[in-house]
Amino acid sequence: MGLALYDLLKGVNRRHALLMVLLLAVSVPIAFLNELNSIAALVLVRGADFLSIFEKPLREALAMLFLNLHFHGLVVDEIFWGLWLVPLALLVYRSRFLPRFLGVWLALAAFAWVILSLTGVLLPQYYDKVFSYSQPAVFGEIAFMLWLVIKGARPPALDAVAKNLDAPR
Repeated sequence: MGLALYDLLKGVNRRHALLMVLLLAVSVPIAFLNELNSIAALVLVRGADFLSIFEKPLREALAMLFLNLHFHGLVVDEIFWGLWLVPLALLVYRSRFLPRFLGVWLALAAFAWVILSLTGVLLPQYYDKVFSYSQPAVFGEIAFMLWLVIKGARPPALDAVAKNLDAPR
């Protein structure tokens, strides 16, 4: 998906498009590694044979620890979910083939993800409330996706410009 967006928007600004892909690529391994916490919790709860030396309450407490670590891993990943949207929002806003309101909405979504992540790190007791309030902004990503699926995007073709230059006068 990131490479498809890069191909679509590289004509607007190649550096911003590359930054968008790089920030998106950083979030993927974080998410995959974070899933190890879920797997660890599942192994503890299912009670594999080698865990039989631990009592059930201890295994359940450790499982909760790994589930809490999974939450904090998501909080870390959320900052990258917001940061990759900043160059995407700029690219969409500056493009002439996508509506500017989508760029503004994506910028709001970027801000919402970063604020949500910072809230999860600094003030975790308010995370659920901030999550609820940030949802309208985060829907900007869904609006962008639906726009691309339904309306599509037709960037100006570079070869069409070249044909106009080569046309006889």
